[in-house]
Amino acid sequence: MYAQLVETGAQRVRGTDELEGQERVFQERIDAGVKIEPKDWMPEGYRKTLVRQISQHAHSEIVGQLPEGNWITRAPTLKRKAILLAKVQDEAGHGLYLYSAAETLGVSRDALIAQLHAGKAKYSSIFNYPTLTWADIGAIGWLVDGSAIINQIPLCRCSYGPYARAMVRVCKEESFHQRQGYDLLLALCNGTPEQKAMAQDALNRWWWPALMMFGPSDADSVNSAQSTQWGIKLFSNDALRQKMVDQTVPQAEYLGLTIPDPDLKWNEERGHYDFGAIDWDEFFNVIKGNGPCNRERLATRVQAYEDGEWFREGLNAHADKQAARGAAAA
Repeated sequence: MYAQLVETGAQRVRGTDELEGQERVFQERIDAGVKIEPKDWMPEGYRKTLVRQISQHAHSEIVGQLPEGNWITRAPTLKRKAILLAKVQDEAGHGLYLYSAAETLGVSRDALIAQLHAGKAKYSSIFNYPTLTWADIGAIGWLVDGSAIINQIPLCRCSYGPYARAMVRVCKEESFHQRQGYDLLLALCNGTPEQKAMAQDALNRWWWPALMMFGPSDADSVNSAQSTQWGIKLFSNDALRQKMVDQTVPQAEYLGLTIPDPDLKWNEERGHYDFGAIDWDEFFNVIKGNGPCNRERLATRVQAYEDGEWFREGLNAHADKQAARGAAAA
């Protein structure tokens, strides 16, 4: 599969034929489609890459509750409130699955959360944008969760077993999230002119950040080649982004909404939509912590963690008491 040298951006990856000993056996297992499990030998770089990716994924699920959580009390109907409550609850569950998967690699959940709160760990840039109207909740479900599905379905087949298995349930629930977002926007687009205008405004603001979710272009993604060789990454950022555009444009047309991209057009020769240039300066600025809501999101997460300290202390005290009883009985 990787019998030759692969070069992407600044990264140079050794092919399977150049590897020796345990590294070669490890790569041959991946090339054969065999899942790597926690007790299997793995290169330290593989472990570190997984810890970084899975923990960032977990952080994104947890922080991702915040833009929508503000709208639970302001949902227009009881039905919409119940749907949004279920969705936000799902995102918390996704974070727990993923933190558990990361822990199989020898890191503690507390350490990962401490890195997030200290600003040393990243999460998806998309969650640093504000939700200004109820239509934004639909746009997040349709565009953000829709992009997440495209990005995450391949992870169900990634080389690390615990991560792949966790993603199966995550992707099933994300499909519900995408459908509820589209249904919300469909209701707005079939409503009053003001409601449809609100939906269009949400699309205008969320379209480009949603495209940025897939990460830098392939030429600028220094980790892609190695992650691909290790079976962590199955498709390039640009390929996944193209799939998102091709999938979403017809859906926007059905809603009667206009994609905010004057360069968007169908390319018959390519069999794909051509689209305009992404403002990568904005993307990297948000990643560095300078987005519209970076500080607010992180401060909210830290406050929530501190507010829950009493509960964690109670759980630990109960666990210690149970352990003491067990020791005494033995």
